[in-house]
This record gives sequence, C-alpha cells and structure tokens, in this order.
Amino acid sequence: MAHPLVDQLRFTRSEWLRALEGIPEADGIVRVGPMNSVSWIVFHLAWHEQRSFLTQLQRLTPVPEANEHGVNGQPASTPPLADALRAWHAVTGAADPALDRLDAAALAGWQPNTLKPQSRLVGSILQRVIYHYWFHTGEITAIRQVLGHAGVPEFVGDIDGRAPYRAEGPA
Repeated sequence: MAHPLVDQLRFTRSEWLRALEGIPEADGIVRVGPMNSVSWIVFHLAWHEQRSFLTQLQRLTPVPEANEHGVNGQPASTPPLADALRAWHAVTGAADPALDRLDAAALAGWQPNTLKPQSRLVGSILQRVIYHYWFHTGEITAIRQVLGHAGVPEFVGDIDGRAPYRAEGPA
C-alpha cells in the first residue's frame, strides 16, 4: 500500500486529468491573456514531476521532451496538447514505482536540490507537487471557462471514496 501522501498525489492527478477532460487540441494551445496554454501547463507539470521524482530523487531523466516545454522561466510555448499528455503519462508512469517505495522514513529524508543551493525534505517536495497541481487545476478550469467550455468541473471530486484520510502510511 502506498503512503497516504502518495495516494493524495494520485487523487490530485486524477482531479487534474478531470479538469483536462474534453479539451480539444485547438483549445489546448490557446493562450488567454498572460496565462500559459493548457498544453504548456501539462508539460510544466510533467517537467516538475520528472525533476522532483526522477531526476533529483533517482538521477534519471527518462522523458527529455518534458524538459523542452514548461520549464520555469523559459519563454511561453504552445506545444501540441497530445504531445504534452504523452510526455506527462510517460513521466508519471516512470515516477510511480519510486513513489510506491516511499515510506515515512524516506519522506522525512533530505533531497538535494540540483537547481538551488538548499535541500528539501522528500515529503515537502511531494506536498509541493500536490499543491502545484491544484494551482494549475484552477488555472485550467479558468481557461476553459473563458473559452466557453461546457461541463467544466466545479469542485473536488470523490476524495472520500478515492483518497480518504489515513492516519499512517506503511511501516
């Protein structure tokens, strides 16, 4: 059984995918005002997961294209949404086995940051990724509303059934 925080990440990913559901390819590359395109956001979260759970935690970068779009501080881009989703699925699929191995001791361990001179607790990195997803879920929902999409999710889904609170993770 995965640690409860990993379960929360998986639930968060599923809610983020729910916000993406039904976006046509053409709308995935639209930039609304100063906001990034949905496709950029997808690559951005693929990049963040790869950096956090693969590159820094395991010294692996299995999906180099995730580093081509969506990197903080880089110029805005509008890659194809289908490409972004393929990269995201590849990154999350590669990250999941490492996430399944995280226990309380591993989450309390320090992970060096290859981009900044400080280290962070692995558990704090996992929380940061979760919160990052929720931020962009709201952004995607706003973009979809501005574009006139119908059926945009309005609130968090079935957390009680799919990711209820658990006091402790695996020993």
